[in-house]
Amino acid sequence: MDKRRIAILGSTGSIGRQALDVIRQHRDLFEVELLTANNSSDLLIRQAIEFDANAVVICNEAKYEEVSKALKPHYIKVFAGMKSVCDLVTGDNIDIVLTSMVGFSGLSSTVAAVKAGKTIALANKETLVAAGQIVMDLAAKCHARILPVDSEHSAIFQCLMGSAGADIEKIHLTASGGPFRTWTREQIAGATRAQALNHPNWSMGSKITIDSATMMNKGLEIIEARWLFGTPGEKINVVVHPESVIHSMVEYADGSVIAQMGHPDMREAIQFAFSYPFRLPLDNRKLNFAELGGMSFFAPDPEKFPALRLAYDSLSKGGNMACIMNAANEAAVAAFLQERIGFYDITDVVAECMAGADFAAEPDLDTIFRTNEASYAKAAGIIDRIAGRKSF
Repeated sequence: MDKRRIAILGSTGSIGRQALDVIRQHRDLFEVELLTANNSSDLLIRQAIEFDANAVVICNEAKYEEVSKALKPHYIKVFAGMKSVCDLVTGDNIDIVLTSMVGFSGLSSTVAAVKAGKTIALANKETLVAAGQIVMDLAAKCHARILPVDSEHSAIFQCLMGSAGADIEKIHLTASGGPFRTWTREQIAGATRAQALNHPNWSMGSKITIDSATMMNKGLEIIEARWLFGTPGEKINVVVHPESVIHSMVEYADGSVIAQMGHPDMREAIQFAFSYPFRLPLDNRKLNFAELGGMSFFAPDPEKFPALRLAYDSLSKGGNMACIMNAANEAAVAAFLQERIGFYDITDVVAECMAGADFAAEPDLDTIFRTNEASYAKAAGIIDRIAGRKSF
């Protein structure tokens, strides 16, 4: 396996830090070319020095001087702003682009990398949620390979490797159930920010952790799976698996089910995307089946977790509806983290935005960007109305 040169978009976030740990274990096989961060300048500086990055981008332009001054003695090039990210990912010195920026903000840089024909290690699910048809068509046209980094989609990808060409009966996305799996709807309605951020199995950033608590994260994964694997929504099932040992499963027409298993550790999926089609050693916890004890599976409760229905509805509607849903959810989660609205207000905001949206059946990329902005603004107005009549 030849050395692969990697750009990590969002290197200071949870996925980015774990990606750097993978590279740390295989310095002979992976080389860091580009690191980007939004605000975490101190960590970005330390990462750039440790991995001798060729270049970094600090998206918050107010922090450019700080980063530039710190990295000048190390001859590391420093840039600022999202346009710089989009320009640099197209460089001939980059083989793989890990897109781990949070939310819709990752779309423009992913599109730039796809247009340049790069291999995309996709950790930003919102890219395919908001613009799945557009991005996948563009990837085919530009011969860009998209490899999933989400643990569930990496699992599906690995399951499919063993049965190329076989008819898929169903994809089973597993979900931990989040912190509120055993709570009643009444209890969940009063959930606090701290309680929603207390995920039982995974260590993630705050936005994705809240999405896990509402199960919107699983809704986004349904849409991502639809585009990654060309599978219609009615063939994508969600099953609650609290132990999070089976990361997902593929059921075939003959009734056979292939599952991919491992302890909850995102580094496995990250490393496989970096090394595909090869498998490398990884210093991680290995499964001991004698100690595992047992595994359990449940159907998700649609009354307690309405986000799943919203995701299926957006897929059924098509067009720009999933983009509308995603933007409203981003705004509502941000408001919940600021303790401006309650837990179930998140999905209420999303549902209201979807019901009153300007629908486009065949959007282009410009329409997607306009839709995101308009839906976010509409959600902000709904949030102001809700926050104005509640006190927390």
